[in-house]
Amino acid sequence: MYSREIVDETFRLKAQGWSDQAIAARCGVSVQALRHWRYGTRRGTAAEARRTDRTTYCPQCYPKASIHHEAYAYVLGAYLGDGHISEGRRGVHALSIFYDNRYPQLISYCRAAVEAVFPVKVFLVGRTGCSEIKAYSKHWPCVFPQHGKGHKHSRPIELESWQTEIVNAQPEAFIRGLIHSDGCRVVNRIRRKLPNGDGTHYEYPRYHFTNASTDIIGLLTDTLDLLGIVWKSHVIKNEPRYRDATVVSVSRRDAVARMDSFVGPKY
Repeated sequence: MYSREIVDETFRLKAQGWSDQAIAARCGVSVQALRHWRYGTRRGTAAEARRTDRTTYCPQCYPKASIHHEAYAYVLGAYLGDGHISEGRRGVHALSIFYDNRYPQLISYCRAAVEAVFPVKVFLVGRTGCSEIKAYSKHWPCVFPQHGKGHKHSRPIELESWQTEIVNAQPEAFIRGLIHSDGCRVVNRIRRKLPNGDGTHYEYPRYHFTNASTDIIGLLTDTLDLLGIVWKSHVIKNEPRYRDATVVSVSRRDAVARMDSFVGPKY
């Protein structure tokens, strides 16, 4: 029987990209135990009930609970970008985040981050062209109070004070989650004809993030401002998924280099 602190530490290290072998050596546990905690039931129902209630993982229901700030900022960004919470039976909610199947490493990264935020079993559900990263808990609405009826762009999206503190402390992780889930890094290629008839071309990378929620756009641009990253935006009409949407772009060379230092291309 290992302490909850050791189990939580293994989830935090996994979210940071550590291998199972490295985590096992660091925490003094077996690789089999790590995988059992991640994909199976950590303790039997009776044993779990005797030790503590599941609410001790929830920072809203249990004041002494702690949450992994970097992992939370990332998952918050991913949830706001392309995720939702749905209600199931007996008050259990499902957190779902969708990632393109072209980026298996990002799917693994997000899955580990969700596990680090709330140590529950995380499922991968195959969808057409994408994977649904899914986990069940009664406390997802506590952890993500932005949950509500209707599309996110049809209702206000505001962070609570404790969420703002985490985002301000981990702005890079928050932006990384937004870009990984609903943004992209592209390379623009421009060809020009010189006066002597010869042609020349150049290319430059840029980041894009598109969303119909002006509140979510505001959270992104405020965080970019916090990091001193220059951005521009424009509105596109009749975007296929919504009536209107806003595109935020980062294209200045120094700003792109700053984004590359903590986001980088999808893979």
